[in-house]
Amino acid sequence: MVGVEIDMVITDSLKALELYEKVFDLQRVEVTNFPRGENEVIFTLYGVRFHMLDENPKFGLKAPILDEPQSIWFNILVPDIRETFSKAISAGCIEIQPVTELPDYGVSNAIFRDAFGYQWMLHQMYKEVSFEERTRLWEEKRDN
Repeated sequence: MVGVEIDMVITDSLKALELYEKVFDLQRVEVTNFPRGENEVIFTLYGVRFHMLDENPKFGLKAPILDEPQSIWFNILVPDIRETFSKAISAGCIEIQPVTELPDYGVSNAIFRDAFGYQWMLHQMYKEVSFEERTRLWEEKRDN
């Protein structure tokens, strides 16, 4: 078997699962029910496998610190960005960037941070714009 899995350390995997289920249409694969610090959750989101592990310093598993910048985020292409973003904010996530229309690029995007320190960028694509066209648009805007 081959594949890719995104692993994340979370202060509380079970609470994170509750949050993510309010925001996304995900599928549970495996969920343990051990004391906090020992749990793990595996779910799939649009065919991508995510594996969350409870923070456990004894095993070297440390979750992000909430107010420190993260150098990784998850970019999720969704069918309805306004609905998904609204669910995230209603579930207690923090808005980093509101839904922003980028009509020349054929997309809208938005960014939120969850209660566990992870950032999520949402995209909704309205039309396909080629790499060459996106590059040309960027160069034109940069030069002006």
